[in-house]
Amino acid sequence: MNPFSDNPSWLWNFKHGIDWKTLLSLYYPNRPNVHELDTDEEIKEFLHDVLDSIGQWSTESISRINKELDEHGAGEVKDGETIPSQALKKLYEEASQREVLGLNIPSRFGGLEAPTSIQLLAIGLYSYGSQGASAQLSFFTVIADMIHRLCPEEFHEKDIPRIVAGELSGSMCLTEPGTGSDLGSIKTTARLQDDGTYLLDGSKMFITNAGGGVAFVLAKTPDAKKGLEGLSLFYLHQKNNDGSLNFKVTKNEHKMGMHGSFTCEVIYEKSRGHIIGKEGEGFEHMLELMNEARIATGLQALGGLDAVLKDAKDYASTRQQFGRPIAELPLMERNLSDMETEIQALTSFCFDTISHYDIYQFLNNKKQKSGDLTHEEEVLLKKNFKITRRRTPLIKYMMTEAYTRISTKGIQVFGGYGYMKEYPMEQHHRDSFGPLLYEGTSQIQALMAMKDILKSTMKDPAGTFLSYLKNLPVRSALGNEVERGFGFLKSQFQTQLYKLIIKTLKPDEGSFFQLENWTSQEGSEKLMRHAETICQALGHVEVLEILKEQAELETPEKAERQATYERALKLFKPRLEGIYTDWGQL
Repeated sequence: MNPFSDNPSWLWNFKHGIDWKTLLSLYYPNRPNVHELDTDEEIKEFLHDVLDSIGQWSTESISRINKELDEHGAGEVKDGETIPSQALKKLYEEASQREVLGLNIPSRFGGLEAPTSIQLLAIGLYSYGSQGASAQLSFFTVIADMIHRLCPEEFHEKDIPRIVAGELSGSMCLTEPGTGSDLGSIKTTARLQDDGTYLLDGSKMFITNAGGGVAFVLAKTPDAKKGLEGLSLFYLHQKNNDGSLNFKVTKNEHKMGMHGSFTCEVIYEKSRGHIIGKEGEGFEHMLELMNEARIATGLQALGGLDAVLKDAKDYASTRQQFGRPIAELPLMERNLSDMETEIQALTSFCFDTISHYDIYQFLNNKKQKSGDLTHEEEVLLKKNFKITRRRTPLIKYMMTEAYTRISTKGIQVFGGYGYMKEYPMEQHHRDSFGPLLYEGTSQIQALMAMKDILKSTMKDPAGTFLSYLKNLPVRSALGNEVERGFGFLKSQFQTQLYKLIIKTLKPDEGSFFQLENWTSQEGSEKLMRHAETICQALGHVEVLEILKEQAELETPEKAERQATYERALKLFKPRLEGIYTDWGQL
């Protein structure tokens, strides 16, 4: 099965779930473009064929390489470097031959110059074949893009063509022993030298693809402020001009899953690097990059979910029990149907999110480089930034949680065989914990989502209270027929959320409408206890709203999209009601 061209959900969303009119006008304002294509339809057909080719490669080759990677690993660490295994070398060679390592890189560097959306969708297709392979491949295009966006021109010509050719890749180095998500407490230092470079000392851990050849590293200068404001970002080459090592990889972690990716410890000892931007701007740069990484992780999970569903349905259709395939048994039929419904809903969520992110990222890059946007572009930037900010923690949370949960269900479809290495489902489940944990755990994403809500509430507590009151009569006046629709569901969500906020944050004394009376530590911590369920509710409502809008589009598949929305509504509504019950027990 080709996970792109044989997947109706992907095909529909590719055609209708991305704002091609806006994206293509931004990326290809002059026609014919770099690919000698004149019209939007010709460009879309070309990009369709690119993804179709990647989907075919994922099915026919990456999935086979995956078995070797899972059994033998990504390779070894020797003399301070990572040495790829034969399977990983084969993956790199095929990727280079297929020219997929520069999908969103300008053509002058040998890239395809495709929208970022295509690169993100490619990550999902790689992940269908292998999560480990996807992690390794993504650090070619991601690092090339970071160099192009952040580094001085001298590194563009020096490094990007080598990355596109498959000769070089890299890593993002944030985490240190004892820091985890508390980046403000990192201890790696960077000291300015007379030639304008910096010497770094310290260590990093859990670094994916640490031996790729180049690295973006967070560190602190001697007089840096405390916390996140003191972080600076540096660009390092692993090897000096004389071939000696500038930094050393000292360990490759033995992981529960994703054996095909390197996860390493790195040591810096007077390692020479070049600062990105100015001192103290590191976290600002990394936050932007982490946002894209979190969205990309959601696409990794989507590829894994599609593979889980495919293997579960294939097995259930052939496994005979009680005189018929187990797929026809009522409970199994419902379980498979619910899995498929949720994955279809999340597919729409991913496509819609990357479309908004791509528009935001393009315009933001343009503004940073030239500072010259039209009024219409400024409006578009603001709109898509707002959506991207809201969606980023939600897509990371919703996709990776679903991947681990649904892969558990997939194991149960296989029964005892699901626990055996000769069948694919146990690896799906092991691998699912990688995306769940890196780029910020689910709890970190939930706190980020809640932080935005809390910020809005603190900005206008009176408005929050009035919004709660405004929703109450709407809720009580709706009849049973309307109650089943999205309008009631969203109104109910807003009412219950405002009610929770008021119950946890309202002051015991003083004016209800005075901001200073809403800022107690006790109230904030009460609300934080509900951060995950708030994130879940936000995610479910966001997904349903996307599906509702898609169901209203005049497409040949309108009836099918309406059915998808109604199935998702039926699946998600009880989950929301359970969350509201939990909130009510405060």
